[in-house]
Amino acid sequence: MIRDPKDLKRYTASERANHWVVGICFILLALSGLAFFHPAFFPLTQLFGGPVWARILHPFIGILMAVSFLSIFLRFRKLNIMNSADIEWLKRAKEMVNGDDHNMPEQGKYNGGQKALFWVLAVGMLLMTVSGVLIWRAYFHFDITAVRLGAVVHAGVAAVMIALIFVHVYAAIWVKGTIRAMWYGTVTRAWAKQHHRAWYRQVTGK
Repeated sequence: MIRDPKDLKRYTASERANHWVVGICFILLALSGLAFFHPAFFPLTQLFGGPVWARILHPFIGILMAVSFLSIFLRFRKLNIMNSADIEWLKRAKEMVNGDDHNMPEQGKYNGGQKALFWVLAVGMLLMTVSGVLIWRAYFHFDITAVRLGAVVHAGVAAVMIALIFVHVYAAIWVKGTIRAMWYGTVTRAWAKQHHRAWYRQVTGK
């Protein structure tokens, strides 16, 4: 990919590494979790060396993802505070999906949809972590009622988060030029001006 020296810096190397650690952990957890969820997915345990290793590794990978996501949360929480422009963006989201983004309000580094996803994933990650601890019976021994509740919450929230990550990946592919931001750390000025004009003004002073 040809990169222009005038491209804008969107993410640092540590921010990108942080993102990819969370992403890789999420994929591994989704694969092993699905294997536990339904017999049809049980063969996925072979990716981890068999069912025993899959069961052992799953919660430890979960801890790594939770800690890594906490780092992302602390880095970006202030940038994801919703404002009136974000609310207006969400109201007009259907127009953008239909290909008409001319009337969309100017957005900062993140738009309303990205901010909403950030907070939903943050809540989901918290629920997944707490419920995961409740059902981690190799190290913890909670009341069976709490364990059963944790299992239901864990499975339900996991399904929602998998669906949201599909949306996240699809949106990154759909908006051409987005993936390079998390791969190389930069975006073109044209991309920034079109999709995040307020951020473009901020970083360029124009």
